[in-house]
Amino acid sequence: MAKTKKKSGKAFYGENLVENYKDFLNNGKTERECVAQIIEGAEACGFKNIAECKKLKAGDKVYVQKMNKAIALFVIGSGDIADGMNILGAHIDSPRLDAKQNPIYEKDFVTYLNTHYYGGIKKYQWVTLPLAIHGVICKADGTVVKVNVGEDEGDPVFCISDILPHLAQDQMKKAGSDIVKGEDLDVIIGSIKPSKKEEKAEDEDKKDKKKRKEEKLTSKKIILKLLKEKYGIEEKDLESAELEIVPAGKARDCGFDRSLVLGYGQDDRSCAFTSFAALMDACAEGLSAPIRTSCCLCVDKEEIGSVGATGMGSHFFENAVAEVVSRLQTIYSELSLRRCLSNSYMLSSDVNAAFDPMNPGLYDKDNASFLGGGLVFNKYTGSRGKSGASDANPEFIAKLRGCMNRAEVLYQMAELGRVDQGGGGTIAYLAAKYGMNVIDAGVSVLSMHAPWELTAASDIQQAYNGYRAFLTLC
Repeated sequence: MAKTKKKSGKAFYGENLVENYKDFLNNGKTERECVAQIIEGAEACGFKNIAECKKLKAGDKVYVQKMNKAIALFVIGSGDIADGMNILGAHIDSPRLDAKQNPIYEKDFVTYLNTHYYGGIKKYQWVTLPLAIHGVICKADGTVVKVNVGEDEGDPVFCISDILPHLAQDQMKKAGSDIVKGEDLDVIIGSIKPSKKEEKAEDEDKKDKKKRKEEKLTSKKIILKLLKEKYGIEEKDLESAELEIVPAGKARDCGFDRSLVLGYGQDDRSCAFTSFAALMDACAEGLSAPIRTSCCLCVDKEEIGSVGATGMGSHFFENAVAEVVSRLQTIYSELSLRRCLSNSYMLSSDVNAAFDPMNPGLYDKDNASFLGGGLVFNKYTGSRGKSGASDANPEFIAKLRGCMNRAEVLYQMAELGRVDQGGGGTIAYLAAKYGMNVIDAGVSVLSMHAPWELTAASDIQQAYNGYRAFLTLC
């Protein structure tokens, strides 16, 4: 992850924030890649794996990671941990396609990767795009093979085919949700036309079913051979693989004025990066021992309900805080853990839907967030009658307003869309179960959950400024 060096030799993400942000997006298209970048950057700033520390004191910087897909970073404050922390909580998973456990098959000389979509997507948006494959293949002998194909200039890319307009009369009559079915989001990874010799052999041996089957699998066999040569894997190894199919290509400036950023995964890596950058830069400026302990939390699985061992719905965060508390006290106190969580403040660093001038009827304009409007505070998420919401207390909002005003941070108050139009959730309600004060605070995104999303460069800056202010002034 790129950083700008000051004369002091200390690295500051904020000095070239938007370029560093695009670099983070380009190198972090999966949760694992994000966590790897965060650990690399944190260790460069003096953070240690908490497993290496028997005791902690004010000013210490540690991290706890889970399964390489979730991480919590702590800067220990000078005050009593039981008085609570200031927490920036984001998620680092994004909508995508996942390879199934038995993924490779051939159909009429075209070889496909069978997929299952992850998160809320418009399935038709994923056809005909150049795609890349990122992830890991775990072999039975314990070897972990990293995969990243489709990003470098010389790499091949992959795609999902679509019906040509000339034959799409029936397709175009379907509802948007049915134009492309989930089972049809299979990625083309190879193709070969049989040679004349093979065609002749097929004609001569039509009664030999076994031989015809072997010839039909020619394309698949070539792909498997290439995979074995490059990665040293067999087809069975794909049963224990985690392969994510994402849009190929780099985040780019958008617009003649370069006011926007176009990139994959900005929900929610725009907030994850700025939260992480705010914590790192606060440390680099010598603010490593605030009164309240600071925390940056990046979790997985938010797009599918925060489930699993690496999601906010797990005990990962609670256990991580328990590890911190146990190293601050001579005798571990469960009550101190409970008081710490209950007395904490949290910004659920998550994005909000930007007002779309092409579809204004979907929004209450007076309560919408706008590109370029600054950090977005969303008092409640959920849908319709606030179902599934976390509803922040006005006393906490007032405290945050004062903090943002003192730091001269540009911010806006908004909700996701019109009341009966729909809605969405974040990790806020899961943090609120501990009794802490929590509110959603993030970046406005246009074309949210599309393969390529839009944010305003100025909003990335204001999110960073707001998160810095929250850690140092609240």
